[in-house]
Amino acid sequence: MQLRYNLRGAVWILVYLLFILAPLFALLAGSHPPTRDFWTELSAALGYTGLAMMGLQFGLTARFRYVTEPWGEDVIYHFHRQISLIAVALVMTHPVILVAVKPELLAPSNMLDAPLSAYFAFLSIFSVIALVVTALWRAALRIKYEAWHLTHIMLAVVAVTAGIVHMVGSSFYLVDPWKRTLWIGLTIFWIGLLLYVRIAKPLFMLRRPYRVTEVRRERGDTSTLVMQPDGHPGFRFSPGQFGWLTLWGSPFKITAHPFSFSSSAAAADGRVEMTIRGLGDFTNEIHKVPVGQRVYLDGPYGAFTIGNPADMHVLIAGGIGVTPMMSMIRTLADQGDKRPVVLYYGVQDWDSITFREELEALKARLNLTIVYVLAKPPAGWTGEQGFINAEMFKRHLLPPYADHEYFICGPNVMMDAIEKSLGEMNVPISKYHSERYSFA
Repeated sequence: MQLRYNLRGAVWILVYLLFILAPLFALLAGSHPPTRDFWTELSAALGYTGLAMMGLQFGLTARFRYVTEPWGEDVIYHFHRQISLIAVALVMTHPVILVAVKPELLAPSNMLDAPLSAYFAFLSIFSVIALVVTALWRAALRIKYEAWHLTHIMLAVVAVTAGIVHMVGSSFYLVDPWKRTLWIGLTIFWIGLLLYVRIAKPLFMLRRPYRVTEVRRERGDTSTLVMQPDGHPGFRFSPGQFGWLTLWGSPFKITAHPFSFSSSAAAADGRVEMTIRGLGDFTNEIHKVPVGQRVYLDGPYGAFTIGNPADMHVLIAGGIGVTPMMSMIRTLADQGDKRPVVLYYGVQDWDSITFREELEALKARLNLTIVYVLAKPPAGWTGEQGFINAEMFKRHLLPPYADHEYFICGPNVMMDAIEKSLGEMNVPISKYHSERYSFA
């Protein structure tokens, strides 16, 4: 299974590089324009490359399960974020070099007499700057997630489209009609990816709604939505995976929200559960969802799931990061798995331990050991306290530690510390898995 994922991942990396580099190399074929100085040529190459990378961002966020499966959706989104910054840097370097080589371009007379394609370049650059500013400082600017999401999409479309118009209009490397056709075709392909996400996929989801059958209050300001497929068999998922939830609207709504499935993957009736903590405008309203409410689910996604050979599963959760762990534990119990499971559960205090009563009951069905780690323990507490670390692992796990399979989900700071601790215990990176749910 892992070898198949590695091969598929390598293929998609090659495809990604092909889409970026092939249009650039195509410019060198056919008719060549008069040779210019080195810096001008470098500026053009950076602009073309950055534009191709920006266009492919529509594909990275299109949520094609076959593409994202080898890495997991969270890795793809983090890659999208980082590669976007590189693409923006390349695009912005293009005019900077041109102006440095030819400062007369900024003269008022030249700017007034500039061709229409130059104004599209300004529009593209302005959109790119706005895109980066709103993405990096959304919280500081107090922009609501839903408003930012819509603005983000619109700015991306404007930036790429205006960039293509500028490139085709300048026509320096696109004298041959087939080259213009190639880049226009790429633009249509990129916009088509967006239309797939915003039209084709919602149409499919519209025919496969879910109904809320129960809203269950949990400990720790948390609620569980129990959802049943309405008129269809639903989908199968693996424990630890997640889906995108659309609530209070149709699947054509711009913003969906990602949440882990907390229910057992062994449920035969298609029922799925999502356990959600109140941490913002959207999540604080979850407990108010009425029974019978129609909702839409896009999933399953994620590579954070059990299935690799291991003598023991070690689940390490911080706060609401226990949600995918609960799905794993429930699934292993339903499957009658006899392997040991150790859950390290870091929480603020004893009363905020979500699923506490059910976890204790599951010990009767599973070889389950629970290590609660409290940041604020009550008087007389004799269990672990503070933060999960290597010493806690050694107190409750049997060596060799590299034979176990580890799953980590929680705040980024906690996951970074735990990954460091596992490295100190000589656990290879292939034996532990992290899921970082931050797609904004």
